[in-house]
Amino acid sequence: MDFLKRLFGGGKAGDGDAEGIYFYVRSNATGEVIRVRLHRYNDLSQTEDQQGYYARKVIVGQKSFDRMEAEFFFDKNRRFASGEVSGGALVDAEDYDAYLAAQDQPGPAGS
Repeated sequence: MDFLKRLFGGGKAGDGDAEGIYFYVRSNATGEVIRVRLHRYNDLSQTEDQQGYYARKVIVGQKSFDRMEAEFFFDKNRRFASGEVSGGALVDAEDYDAYLAAQDQPGPAGS
């Protein structure tokens, strides 16, 4: 369960946002890590068998405009069950934080 908390960011990105579910996706092409927010009630659709929920998102990188398609699956209580990303991978909040920290680092001298 700790992995799921880290995958969601443990509420870190969603503090004060009870309806937001956060995921972090790394692009296979560029390595960019993107935070994705799903609204617990507006973005989730019921599955055909009425036993759970799913959401599909097209995710576009901010730097490279790289496109990925993600599908997220949830149980009947809207708890995350699994996810798949075409062109990328689900990562945890620490990977997102590390990516952001690396972006803030100054480049080599003279660049």
